[in-house]
Amino acid sequence: MSEGVTKPIVPPPEPIVKTPLLRRFGGVAPRPLKIGRGYSLGEVKALGLSEKEARMLGIYVDVRRKTVYEENIKRLGEWLEKVKKGEIAPPQPTLPKIIVAKRKKSRVFRGLTSAGKRMRGLLRVGLRETHKYKWKRKQKERRMKKRHEAKRAKGGH
Repeated sequence: MSEGVTKPIVPPPEPIVKTPLLRRFGGVAPRPLKIGRGYSLGEVKALGLSEKEARMLGIYVDVRRKTVYEENIKRLGEWLEKVKKGEIAPPQPTLPKIIVAKRKKSRVFRGLTSAGKRMRGLLRVGLRETHKYKWKRKQKERRMKKRHEAKRAKGGH
């Protein structure tokens, strides 16, 4: 191979699993096999890989599946041999996604709904969570002789 040519990135073959028998199908599956979410741990370990090694090679691993199918082991083994020989390159790792959620600030309900923000006058100016802002706004409306107290009541302007 010349040095300017890169190896093609080929994803691993998709695992084949049995279709579950559902009551709505009357005990007969609409098709005998379907494409699964990933290879079971038994299929991955039959090839001598751990779960993390398989994920680093771009192989999806379904830890909930317990079944081991010889056809899946054979197809994945052929793909793995091509990767080891250097004919093809594996895709990006398929490690589980880490979701980071921001912690709530330690205070009581802050009225985070859009209606609550609108009611407190915080929607247009961003989330300013101080009462001073609200009091200052009300004072300004009093000075301008706006009907600030009556504008949300029935019949107010």
